[in-house]
Amino acid sequence: MGLLGLLFKDPVTFVLLVPLLLYSVIAHEVAHGWVASWFGDKTAKYAGRLSLNPKDHLDPIGTLAIFLVGFGWAKPVPVDYLSLRSRRAMISVSLAGCLVNIIIATLAIFLLQFTFIRTNQWLGVIFVITARINITLGALNLIPIPPLDGYRVLSEFLPVDFKYRLMRLEPYGFFIIIGLLWLGILGPVISFVYNLILGLIGILLSFTGR
Repeated sequence: MGLLGLLFKDPVTFVLLVPLLLYSVIAHEVAHGWVASWFGDKTAKYAGRLSLNPKDHLDPIGTLAIFLVGFGWAKPVPVDYLSLRSRRAMISVSLAGCLVNIIIATLAIFLLQFTFIRTNQWLGVIFVITARINITLGALNLIPIPPLDGYRVLSEFLPVDFKYRLMRLEPYGFFIIIGLLWLGILGPVISFVYNLILGLIGILLSFTGR
């Protein structure tokens, strides 16, 4: 869902919403760095990338994509995956960003259960789009295509020779993703994962009684 239409339709909501969306993207990357640091890789810390300051993270094209298509990316937080010696560490670092996005979406959907938020025009729009953006970010990154997070998880279970063959595709990964989106191949996959995440959030929230 693009945001440019919202700028002209409701500029006040747009101004309120943009920081939330940008920080959702930033939080995804910072989560990778924090978990990597917890497992002993201080690369992101020494690079000053554990900050939530937007200037340390924003990628011009990724930021533009947020406004045009409703999701985007920040500059990847540097992680020395070779220093993560256990499979558990690799998988935890890889899934950290998606998990943070799912947590943000869960909180947004939870807050939408309250009538005063759901019935408020500005708050309702803010939390609905925040949830959608974060679920989409999580769904996209779980797809096992280099350099997405799902690929890094999958690669831990692949034979070493096949893993290194896929690594050669990593510099071209975003072009592959854009091509698959343009051909309409990736859209249904993202929708499928999106619905799985939404279903999981529904199950989690069912325990809250709301």
